[in-house]
Amino acid sequence: QVQLVESGGGLVQAGGSLRLSCVASGSIFSINTMAWYRQPSGKQRELVALITSSGTTNYADSVKGRFTISRENAKNTVYLQMNSLKPEDTAVYYCRAELLSGHYRGQGTQVTVSS
Repeated sequence: QVQLVESGGGLVQAGGSLRLSCVASGSIFSINTMAWYRQPSGKQRELVALITSSGTTNYADSVKGRFTISRENAKNTVYLQMNSLKPEDTAVYYCRAELLSGHYRGQGTQVTVSS
């Protein structure tokens, strides 16, 4: 079994920054793609950013130039550095990991950006 635990969410003013972390633990041999999704209240979940095992990244247009995804393979950890935050970034942020044994998702961390 694999567990993902996110941390780093909170309340921040518009223009501020937050850094999210997600640690994977359990029966892990290697992790392929890791990603961050978000789900604003009452809306569908959307992909924010992903990073492959080789370090290739991809971002939603709405966060390009403001968010940076990175990972530490030795720690089974993925990060999301969020700068220049906007009220529309308010959502529950989830990390997702793709392993040979399947896909796993954390419980999420709330990010609230006040105007």
